[in-house]
Amino acid sequence: MDKLDYKKEFKDLYLPKTQPMEIIVPKMNFIMVDGKGNPNDEVGEYKKAVELLYSLSYTIKMNKEIKKNLEGYFDYVVPPLEGLWWLEDDDMDFSKKHKYIWSSMIRQPEFVTKEVFELACYEAKKKKPDIDISKARFEVFNEGLCVQCMHIGPFDEEYLTTEKIDKYIKENNLINDICGINEDGKIRRHHEIYLSDPRKVKIERMKTVIRHPVRRK
Repeated sequence: MDKLDYKKEFKDLYLPKTQPMEIIVPKMNFIMVDGKGNPNDEVGEYKKAVELLYSLSYTIKMNKEIKKNLEGYFDYVVPPLEGLWWLEDDDMDFSKKHKYIWSSMIRQPEFVTKEVFELACYEAKKKKPDIDISKARFEVFNEGLCVQCMHIGPFDEEYLTTEKIDKYIKENNLINDICGINEDGKIRRHHEIYLSDPRKVKIERMKTVIRHPVRRK
């Protein structure tokens, strides 16, 4: 059986066009790590969060103890890294990267439950005793109605894509709902999905899905 690749199977979620589009995002399982600070800081929280996310995600995918006791397991490609972003004090100057607050996250397959996550934490801790498992959490994320668009280029030019999204929202009887509250009581945030490895792709060709929560007027 071929591995399930979420990017290829669910192109509406991961491979939008470079023009904005509406989408209703379904509930999905995630492992998340919260933090703050400049994501480019080599000794900052963000790098450690990403390492923790991948450690747990690959533990669930590869660990024999988990696989043999897991009902409904199927082989899959670990989905891409994602992030929810906002700024301290509701500041809108995104050049102030030291003020970033974020939830970094990786989607998990449908068979992953909180119990599976906790077992993965246990197994990962055995393999890497120095890892701080307490930073991670399992969450069923329900994003709902959004407008999204593919951004191609450096992160510092994302404003060009968010301007297109804002224009689409105004022209299509929608309201930007960033900082709104969804039906689960969670605050809705600016959302990014990272499809390119910056170590392997030229900066001008990097692909990032930009997704903004919206509601209808």
